[in-house]
Amino acid sequence: SSNILAVCEVVVNEMKTFCGRANPTTGALDWVEQSEEYDYHQEIARSSYADMLHDRDRNVKYYQGIRAAVARVKARGEKVIVLDIGTGTGLLSMMAVTAGADFCYAVEVFKPMAEAARCIVKKNGFSEKIKIINKHSTDVTVGPDGDLETKANVLITELFDTELIGEGALPSYEHAHHNLVQEGCEAVPHRATVYAQLVDSALLWSWAQLQPLEVGGARLVPAPEVVRCAGAHSVCDIQLSQVSPRSFTPLGPACAMFSVDFSKPVSSSLQSHSSQFVSQADGRAQAVLSWWDLEMDPSGSVVCSMAPSWTYAAPETTPWRDHWMQSVYFLPEESRVAEGEELSLTVCHDDYSLWYSLTPRSPPEPQPLPSRPCCTCQAHLVWNRPRFGELNDQERTGSYVRALSSVLKEDSVCLSISDGSLLPVFAHMLGSKKVYSLEHSRTSRQVIEQLLEANSMKGAVDLLDVRPEQLTSNDLGEQQISVLIGEPYFSTSLLPWHSLFFWYCRTALASLLQPGAAILPCSATLQMVAVEFKDLWRIRAPCGTCEGFDVHMDEMIQRSLDFRESYEAEPHPLWEYPCRALTSSEAVMTFDFTQQLPQEPIVSQGSLPFTRTGCCHGVALWMEYHLTDDIAVSTGLIRPISEQGECQWTRHRKQGVYFLRTPWERSGDDRAAASYSFTFDPRSGDIKMDISVES
Repeated sequence: SSNILAVCEVVVNEMKTFCGRANPTTGALDWVEQSEEYDYHQEIARSSYADMLHDRDRNVKYYQGIRAAVARVKARGEKVIVLDIGTGTGLLSMMAVTAGADFCYAVEVFKPMAEAARCIVKKNGFSEKIKIINKHSTDVTVGPDGDLETKANVLITELFDTELIGEGALPSYEHAHHNLVQEGCEAVPHRATVYAQLVDSALLWSWAQLQPLEVGGARLVPAPEVVRCAGAHSVCDIQLSQVSPRSFTPLGPACAMFSVDFSKPVSSSLQSHSSQFVSQADGRAQAVLSWWDLEMDPSGSVVCSMAPSWTYAAPETTPWRDHWMQSVYFLPEESRVAEGEELSLTVCHDDYSLWYSLTPRSPPEPQPLPSRPCCTCQAHLVWNRPRFGELNDQERTGSYVRALSSVLKEDSVCLSISDGSLLPVFAHMLGSKKVYSLEHSRTSRQVIEQLLEANSMKGAVDLLDVRPEQLTSNDLGEQQISVLIGEPYFSTSLLPWHSLFFWYCRTALASLLQPGAAILPCSATLQMVAVEFKDLWRIRAPCGTCEGFDVHMDEMIQRSLDFRESYEAEPHPLWEYPCRALTSSEAVMTFDFTQQLPQEPIVSQGSLPFTRTGCCHGVALWMEYHLTDDIAVSTGLIRPISEQGECQWTRHRKQGVYFLRTPWERSGDDRAAASYSFTFDPRSGDIKMDISVES
């Protein structure tokens, strides 16, 4: 759900279920009643089942591989017994039976999905030949009293994520080959190959390391602990097709790093693989771009590729999918390489994750396996990758510096409210008399303290571990706040307006503010534009049938995919998902931070007339913060919409997307508009919305 961060407790009272939720906007713990079907619908709605069901390339190639595998077993005169691990909707099992399999055991650990699969299998007439098993595959047994009567001779799986092995594919395959399938079984997919390419990219590296910043003519440098840190070990999964080749320099070819043959016993133990190549250019080795292919048959004639669009001769033919994307891995440290230099790129993997390292080719003596990267500076625990990019954005920093310079004076007492923010450091560098910052996280305080010490500013900012409503004048040395600042940025925010928590903090601090105190930002506006998505609409599109295979999905799946809590917006990084604006962008609600939080709801209604033809899938929503009367920063559009409707979105924040229940097609001179009604409730911090198209 859009406003859930933690489920603290569940109680049952008079047949009603309540969940304790940490509210990201108000900061309070809310108790919310949930329907009995809430978990079922929400968990399926959050999944990628709709995207997979609409992935024609995936479905067609799986079916081709399954038909070929079933045919090979039949050609040997054997009965075809299929084990389908991670069956989801039961689609691959139904493919197997349609292809002629005698019986299929379909394993699904997620109970709501297993129940849905039973209904779908029954609806399509496959109940007699498909048995749904609601277990983890490693708990499945074989024998007269087991889940399987006999071992399978065809193994079908869809256990993969963007990193290939991140969902535990290797342990599941390892167990299956030892316990559940016959030796020499057929496997679909038959083989997976992981590819990697070493690159130099200032854009990508800005997501991994804090860069020096120019602030009011002075230079702010990162702490040595951050510079030396190998960074976070988690993969950076993105739609790599939306990263322009102009933003990186390839230092080597795309290398096949390793392959896994799923028809043979698989090991989940720690392994490493290396690829040698000659550097194609001078540059800084910083990041590794990675993706993988699935070969559906032993001959490799049916391939499902995750390669980004810029690797295709005809990029427009690239299959789009969101359930599988591409990955960026950051090297433990950047290093200079020269054109023509012989290099060795090494990938290591355990049972769940991959990591990369770079060495000169043929080192003089055997090298130990590179250890998994681990953050030692704490900064990579405080700031996620988009946040690193935001902090490194010099244009954005310039806006804050100009705004701060216009309100700060020599006698200013400044208080900052944001998580892990550099604004209090900027305020000190720009001459504020005294700077305080509310930092509830000990880790955040440690990171900011390291930065201050690295720049000879130790003690320049008082980092206070106190909630805004608990702050007293004693904490401020009996001084009043003359300048209250925030980006605003809070690590608990999911949707753009969750950062209105700043307004709640400002209200709680009202008694500590000097009369006429400067508030930065002074206001915010909720912005809206109606859009046509190139591909993102697929994740919420109706899926009564499956593309590439003629079966019907059960109504429960469709209801779940349509389900929203109060039918709200959901967060998406729109720079990864191209869209066209069909209307102008407009401020649809204003929040005045110079005033305290109102007691009554703020209501805004209106409409945006369509100015371009196209299919309206929904609207994009974001916040624009007005630091001063003439300086603003956007968490959404960063450039004006082009004449053709092209949109440029910030890479630093997610935007809100409200999908229409039924897409609306505008053509010709239709006089239509996107009608909206927004209500901000200060008691709950929610923005309730109703958006439709009116002709």
